[in-house]
Amino acid sequence: MQRVLSTYRYVNQPLTPTLLQSIAQAEIASIEIFCASFHFNYRSAESVREIAGSLRDYRLELHSLHSPTERNSSPNRESGVPISISEPERIRRIDAMDEVKRALEVAEAIPFKYLIQHMGSSRQENNPRNLDAAFSSLEHLVTFARHRGVTIAIENTPNELGCPGSLVQFIKETRLDLKFCFDIGHAQIEGGVAAGFDLMRDRIVTSHIHDNHGEKDEHLLPFSGTIDWDGALADYAAAPEKIDMVLELKEAAGGAPTLDSARESFDKIEKKFDQTKARSNSANR
Repeated sequence: MQRVLSTYRYVNQPLTPTLLQSIAQAEIASIEIFCASFHFNYRSAESVREIAGSLRDYRLELHSLHSPTERNSSPNRESGVPISISEPERIRRIDAMDEVKRALEVAEAIPFKYLIQHMGSSRQENNPRNLDAAFSSLEHLVTFARHRGVTIAIENTPNELGCPGSLVQFIKETRLDLKFCFDIGHAQIEGGVAAGFDLMRDRIVTSHIHDNHGEKDEHLLPFSGTIDWDGALADYAAAPEKIDMVLELKEAAGGAPTLDSARESFDKIEKKFDQTKARSNSANR
């Protein structure tokens, strides 16, 4: 299993060469960079070059970028002005698309597989105006991404517009060439991990791994909440295609979780996944 860590854990601080070195020293081979301007200035060619050089120096792979979700972000601030590709107002939608395109252009300097994209902001409803706006945006962005060797993976989010059922129906109706990023923690909050995975499974290529207690998006270490990891990993093992697992944690008090605890989580997940895979293979013989 490829070990991929999301830099969302460090979103309230700049993404520096020193931080990337620490991640590499924790035996993590790949990262997903969260595009918040204070954390990673994806619009700056100089910043992108610096990160590209550090990734080469520390032999880290850029697995994916998480598309920007808000602008004017600053340290210790988790809510700014939303960036939504489902914004019905044309000027705002074009502005949002421009931000996503700037993130995609990072691939011209640092190749990566997936752009993780939210359908809209948490307050947007699943209505025809928002869905039409999303289609207009994604029809353009899919082509823009493809020309840079990137696949857009839509992430399920705990709201009307981004829930698994809405996402599956959207792709069925639009026939856009999109894949899914299955966020296990969001699914736990929305309607259950097993139900969400079953709906999305045929298009899942990557996944955000974290835990919670079924009420808030806590982004805890796996096995620290109420997710049934045995059942979840059995679903992953039986998926039609290999699913990359990205550990997406959230900063907590006192500098937790540490890279050591992240490495221990990877160890646990790998062990359980391998055991589940072995049992599945034995049962199918």
